[in-house]
Amino acid sequence: MPKTQITTDVHCVTRWTKLDTIWEGVLFRDFLKYVSVKPDAKYVLAHCEHGFSANLPLAAMLEDDVLLAYRYDGKPLDEDHGYPLRTLAPKKYFWKSAKWLRGLEFLAHNEPGFWEQAGYHNEADPWLEQRFARHR
Repeated sequence: MPKTQITTDVHCVTRWTKLDTIWEGVLFRDFLKYVSVKPDAKYVLAHCEHGFSANLPLAAMLEDDVLLAYRYDGKPLDEDHGYPLRTLAPKKYFWKSAKWLRGLEFLAHNEPGFWEQAGYHNEADPWLEQRFARHR
């Protein structure tokens, strides 16, 4: 698959930002050229080690900076950064960039990921400071 390198900022829910991080991998939209996805799929649920998962709308995963990343800062991912593969969705808070990726599920409906089930905001837009879900 074609590889892509991007330089992007990443934002953590704990209020830190790291500028100009360098990632390499396969654009998610390029990856989709190799798999069949049912037309009713609107969401992607990334399944990861240790019971972690992350959900995003398929439309968000198709943006021009979303990767299946396997390198960070010029080196293969280490365990702390999600070895051997992670998603990278830089326009969202970093918990949406799922580490230790083991599988992708394409769904017609939205299913909360690990952190959303724990009270984190489903949209995770750092510019809108969507950190936590509102309690009713």
